[in-house]
Amino acid sequence: MKILARHLTADLFNCKNNKLTDIELIQENLTDALTRIGHQLVNLNVQQLADDHYVIFALLADGHLSLHIYMDLKYVALDVFLCHEDAEPDMVAQEIRNFFKPDKTKTTVLKRGNFGVAKEIKPKVTTKVAPLRKIHNTGAKVIRALARRNHQ
Repeated sequence: MKILARHLTADLFNCKNNKLTDIELIQENLTDALTRIGHQLVNLNVQQLADDHYVIFALLADGHLSLHIYMDLKYVALDVFLCHEDAEPDMVAQEIRNFFKPDKTKTTVLKRGNFGVAKEIKPKVTTKVAPLRKIHNTGAKVIRALARRNHQ
């Protein structure tokens, strides 16, 4: 199986670091972390999209990284894309988690460019129904079934 890249996405919820609003410190920490891990930073760009929403985009020699920082929500969305088969995007993600100190993290890692698959790849879609909604749906089915039986 030939993999072109590894892609990690992470949601960092309820970040505890009180420096969440210090964009210069975040940039400095990110630059230091990338250097420590061994990634060559080509360009770093920061944009303020709203009063409490910043985007930091880092172009790397071997991929890219983006951070969406929502200060008021204490939430950070992380995206790391590294362009080689044996890349370890979690090393970058761990440095960022250590800085922001979230209460909860949701992480997904994808293998990109899987050219070894012969058949078509279909995305996995799951739907979760809340327990109260399930009870309501089941109750409605029972009532309809009883009504049909009484009309017969």
